[in-house]
Amino acid sequence: MRTNFDQLLEAGCHFGHLKRKWNPAMAPYIFMERNGIHIIDLNKTVVKIDEAAEALKAIAKSGRKILFVSTKKQGQEVVAQKAQEIAMPYITERWAGGMLTNFPTIRKAVKKMGTIDKMMADGTFDNISKREKLQITRQREKLEKNLGSISDLTRLPSAVFVVDVMKEHIAVAEANRLGIPVFGIVDTNSNPNNIDFVIPANDDATKSIEVILSAVCEAIKEGLEERKVEKADEEAAAAQAAGEAPAPKERRQRVRKAAPKAEAEKVAEAAAE
Repeated sequence: MRTNFDQLLEAGCHFGHLKRKWNPAMAPYIFMERNGIHIIDLNKTVVKIDEAAEALKAIAKSGRKILFVSTKKQGQEVVAQKAQEIAMPYITERWAGGMLTNFPTIRKAVKKMGTIDKMMADGTFDNISKREKLQITRQREKLEKNLGSISDLTRLPSAVFVVDVMKEHIAVAEANRLGIPVFGIVDTNSNPNNIDFVIPANDDATKSIEVILSAVCEAIKEGLEERKVEKADEEAAAAQAAGEAPAPKERRQRVRKAAPKAEAEKVAEAAAE
């Protein structure tokens, strides 16, 4: 797995922020300054993407979930599309405070959606007033908009991937507090110190976000495929072992069937003598 340097260059991943807006902690990832703008060292970006991709692949292969976060306009559509392709949860509308640190409450809100859906399916919804219907429908729409994309997230994610760590600082803080690894696209104006896997790159351009997400999501997809293959191999091996060694009950039945046959053979031998 190797990220293409030229693709990153073409997508504008190397463009940082104005020099006066920089965060000194990003100095190791800055190649040079041009016309007052910092240029990110893409050689380091390539290495960091590959490191992040390998780690995310391992997480996916183990069957754990990765939560993608991008509430900024440039990344919303790309994140939603890429996360859906690999069946991972994502947040693109608004980060609700306590999404991670108060996860049980968030799960209750998600279950509320299921309750409303059940009401609509079993006919209960038809027996309430128009006003109540309107209120419940609006509540359902709001919940779907903010939490619909994490409806399958039944437990805390094993990792969080953030597109703009400065904008999503609450998500980063909550993940840090719970010890959840944070993967992030970090621009020159951001602080990389709270990010476990830093990907130095332009986080304001849709093309830049897309090329990086494509690389990491491809790695996650590989991890999921390898998990399927390993699971199939384990099931095949278990089935083969079960076929070679009959169950205790089957073994007992075979012994019972064999016993009368053995007795008959003894009687035949005695008669022959």
